[in-house]
Amino acid sequence: MVPRTPVPARPVNVLLLAVAGAVTVANIYFPQPLLAAVARGLDVSERTAGLIASAAQIGYALGILLLVPLADSARLRRLTSVLLALTSTALLVAAAAPDVVTLTLATLALSTTTVLPQILTPVAAVLAGPGRQGRVVGLVGLGLTLGSTLSRTVSGAVTDASGSWRVAYAVAAAATAALLLVLPRRLPERLGSRGDASYARVLAGLPRLLVVHRELRISALIGACAFAAFSVFWAVLAFHLSAPPLGYGPGAAGLFGVLTLPAALLSAAAGPLTDRYGASAVNAGGLVCAGLGLSVAGLAPYSPAGLVAGANLLVVGVSSCQVANQARIFRIGRTVAARVNTVFMLATFGGGALGSLAGSWLYAAHGWAAALLAAGACVAAAGLVVPVAARAAVPSCVRDVTREAGGIRPRIPQGES
Repeated sequence: MVPRTPVPARPVNVLLLAVAGAVTVANIYFPQPLLAAVARGLDVSERTAGLIASAAQIGYALGILLLVPLADSARLRRLTSVLLALTSTALLVAAAAPDVVTLTLATLALSTTTVLPQILTPVAAVLAGPGRQGRVVGLVGLGLTLGSTLSRTVSGAVTDASGSWRVAYAVAAAATAALLLVLPRRLPERLGSRGDASYARVLAGLPRLLVVHRELRISALIGACAFAAFSVFWAVLAFHLSAPPLGYGPGAAGLFGVLTLPAALLSAAAGPLTDRYGASAVNAGGLVCAGLGLSVAGLAPYSPAGLVAGANLLVVGVSSCQVANQARIFRIGRTVAARVNTVFMLATFGGGALGSLAGSWLYAAHGWAAALLAAGACVAAAGLVVPVAARAAVPSCVRDVTREAGGIRPRIPQGES
């Protein structure tokens, strides 16, 4: 047996973890308002520039799959330092990229290594201890929400003020590098006890979690479809705002981050609602909000107020679905919480990557309405899964693959509580 390494007792610096999560998750989202400026600056089409948004989602999904499971056994301080250093370097390469190929590859690399948000959340839970986990993890989650929401505003404002999208990448590199001076030393040496399974075996066991756990299959499918719709909208919004008759710059696209902040904060109510009414009910309400948001944005394509209203409805809808989906999968068991979250987030960001790619291509070929119709189709597909999730499941006849699938015997799902 490998000796178990206890997590040192230490106070939780919630503010530091929240800020670190906000800064690192921002690296995934801040390029979105810059795509039109990148297309002009590198003299490429909007469709080609859209590959950058897809690369960010693909890279993040790869990082979640390949790097997040390391947090169960690796030295956490060293892992954090390496990830921050690699991300900062890739951001500097992106800032100096001479062509779109270099920028896309740099974006793929930096998004692969900027997976600290998915590591810091379980760290907060372990350090908080019993009785404080919910509050602490909620505050770190709020940091992630603010980082993903406000990063678009900051990058757009920086680009407008400097006249170059490259400055936004340089600012992101500086902010990420600054965490190297503070974050690693405030983390435990290890997240928790080391397991006996090798890294390769842990990765090989991830697909079996989908086979064994019905809740994970449902949440992964709903999450992928909902985030695909979300990514379609945000991937093409900058192009739509910069085109006639609107003709706005990157700052306007970034301003949507501030204008949708109320929706992002409102989605925090999804947690208590899930506890009271069940994940399927919150999924249904969230998808209705997302569908209404896309409808408003499609019916009022040149109205700033209409676009803001649509964006808010979309944000609150998709964010609420995310909370409900994670609440569903975490009922599977604490001993596999990190791994089921890896599978869920991989599915979610895989859907986001496909949504970004499809949205950019559809917008370039057929315009705003076609992109929103594709997003609406994704919401409808997720809606078809919700009634299945609400039904009680029959006992599974799948053989017991407990050992390979995560270390606990899968329980028989009983539907939504």
